[in-house]
Amino acid sequence: MRIGTVEINSRLALAPMAGVTDVAFRQICSELGAGYTITELISSKALCYHDKKTFSLLQQFPGEHPAAVQIFGSDPVCMAEAAQIALEHTGADIIDINMGCPMAKIVNNGDGAALMKDPEKAARIVEAVVKAVSVPVTAKFRRGWDMGSCNCVEFALTLEQAGISAVAVHGRTRSQVYGGQADWHCIRQVKEAVNIPVIANGDIWKPEDAARILQHTKADMAMIGRGCFGNPWLFQQAAAVLEGKDVPPLPSLAERCDTAVRQFRLAAEAKGERVAVLEARRHYCWYLKGVSHSGYYKEQIVQMNTLEDVERVTKGIKRDLI
Repeated sequence: MRIGTVEINSRLALAPMAGVTDVAFRQICSELGAGYTITELISSKALCYHDKKTFSLLQQFPGEHPAAVQIFGSDPVCMAEAAQIALEHTGADIIDINMGCPMAKIVNNGDGAALMKDPEKAARIVEAVVKAVSVPVTAKFRRGWDMGSCNCVEFALTLEQAGISAVAVHGRTRSQVYGGQADWHCIRQVKEAVNIPVIANGDIWKPEDAARILQHTKADMAMIGRGCFGNPWLFQQAAAVLEGKDVPPLPSLAERCDTAVRQFRLAAEAKGERVAVLEARRHYCWYLKGVSHSGYYKEQIVQMNTLEDVERVTKGIKRDLI
């Protein structure tokens, strides 16, 4: 598929997720078949204020293409400036605008999914960002604010008119947050209404779900979110399904642990050992989801503070659980 001038030779994208899709995890997912990666959401205000901690979120791994930087905010002028800053610092192929985050601290400021309640403002933001950068601009949003205002089709048409190059649609409303079931039918309605690429997101838990969502929605690409927590191999398996090949089995627990450790080491290089290991606590627990008798080691994991601790815990897992 093509987003503006950017060619993407894959039908699988990694969803942008706060606190999850850092540069290390994106690299792992990319190596395992995610053909398009996007940073976690980045505050436009923080970029405009040149906040050092926020700038670290712009890091990309070597050869991260095609890739997007996702920014959020509701001030068109600040969003345009932030898009320019993000582009200068990363050389990203695409700027993505978050219009779907359901979290209270985001929507209470009028950002994220709150923009679905004000399509005109959303359009002004798109126009400002499109004018400010030389790369395609995309947006990610939801089915609507709540069940009483499922306006994703009209919203998509408004953004298309404002100059957006592609949209990603999560089949839940803001009020659902991440509960209930994603409605894929609304994504299909968006696809039928617009003339730009549509990326389908929501409830891709198994390799077969990627094929199902594409078939059901007729979307151009499937975006995998929470299904890949601790399971970046979901991309490899989904790619096999889409190509009509046999689904490769999950690697052994030892190999999965080695991948987790590599992810944490890459994260430590990017953000320092202390922060990387604190964040690794929940990531490692995700890697052990469904592993019999892993409770003891999950208790050890949530107490890790150093990469030495990571190695010690991993050694124990390999000795006792394999």
